[in-house]
Amino acid sequence: MATGQCLWNWRSVCQVRVQYHAPMNTATLAPGAAEVPLRQDASLIGLIGLAHLTSHFSQLLLPPLFPWLKDAFNASYAELGFLMTIFFVVSCAVQALSGFWVDRYGPRPVLYLGLSLLSLAAFGFAASTSYTMLMLFAVVAGMGNGVFHPVDYTLINRKVSAPRLGHAYSVHGISGYLGWAVAPALLVPLALLYSWRVALAVAGLLVLAALLLCWGQGRRLALAPSAPARPAAGASEEGKLDFLRIPAVWVCFAFFFIFAMALSVVQAFAPEAARQLHGMPLALVAVCLTAYMVASAGGMLVGGFLVANPAHSERVVGGGFAVAAGVSLVLGLSSLPPLAVPVLFALMGFAAGFAGPSRDLLIKRSTPENASGRVYGVVYSGLDIGQAVSPLIFGLLMDQQAWRALFVGLALVQLALVVTAFRVRRTRRTVALAA
Repeated sequence: MATGQCLWNWRSVCQVRVQYHAPMNTATLAPGAAEVPLRQDASLIGLIGLAHLTSHFSQLLLPPLFPWLKDAFNASYAELGFLMTIFFVVSCAVQALSGFWVDRYGPRPVLYLGLSLLSLAAFGFAASTSYTMLMLFAVVAGMGNGVFHPVDYTLINRKVSAPRLGHAYSVHGISGYLGWAVAPALLVPLALLYSWRVALAVAGLLVLAALLLCWGQGRRLALAPSAPARPAAGASEEGKLDFLRIPAVWVCFAFFFIFAMALSVVQAFAPEAARQLHGMPLALVAVCLTAYMVASAGGMLVGGFLVANPAHSERVVGGGFAVAAGVSLVLGLSSLPPLAVPVLFALMGFAAGFAGPSRDLLIKRSTPENASGRVYGVVYSGLDIGQAVSPLIFGLLMDQQAWRALFVGLALVQLALVVTAFRVRRTRRTVALAA
């Protein structure tokens, strides 16, 4: 109970994951163990952050270039969105498997494999001459993207010293948002100055540089494979699945599924729809997405400091996404000067990011202590599935040139997050009363 009543500060943004993963960090918790030097932890955290940034950067290799790809391959927006569906479906499947690979072979070789596949995919996209080739390399990119969370969390949990776990998770989370912000800011100017092929080739070189840096610092990423765990006496597979009967788990899954749908719309289609609606120059499309991602990271930081009472987490989430929905409606239904559009994207991103720490707290308060890993595995799989489904739906609106309908649909998805957040609270209370 004491933990639940503590002040919710920036470190506690990562408290959910720390509670789940910290027991694995046995070396740093051993009595009498020597304190790990700050430089050692900082260099490892930096490498992990770079890897995570590269993963998120690679998730947005194609969406900022959709206007060019549409003409180059005579493809519809629905077909381009299907490339992202392929990416995230493959990534979801690989994410489930790569945890076993990390345990068996250690995180370092799996990280090298993931970065190699992402670099290969970027060069493959740049060299593609048909839509079929784009589909093939979307599979390759999804395979590469799927390894990062098991690799990153294993390294953090087993190599970063316990007092600095919170900082490690902070860097890990914000580096992902920065990766999303860097992609459009880099790719769109290169496409405007040279071509979309040059932009993707440069992206491939950057991922390759990240691989070489991690290779050169490989000793910091070295970690022995985990010993195979022995099942506890009397344990059964059926008992391990009991957590699936908790209603709040599935409401949380629904929340992350809807959240991923909204995020996917912003990443893939909303900037281009805003350009069509408000007459923006093409260069401002990248500014919109970068502004959203940078502001989201800032909102996450502020939200972590300001959430003082866990009992109010649903209200914070609801308020943040209600503001985001209002901004979506303004973008879709108002007549705006072009320079105002990136500002509104930044406001929408800040509101969504502000809700982030409380969003994670929703999961923590709905998770039984003896099933944290399994619950997080199910709940966070909603992210990949939502990002796989959303481009198919909203890509059809783009093909119909229903720009306003796209923003109205985005607002409805964001309002569904408000309802779902309070549904988590109601479900949890109902179960508590029944107990």
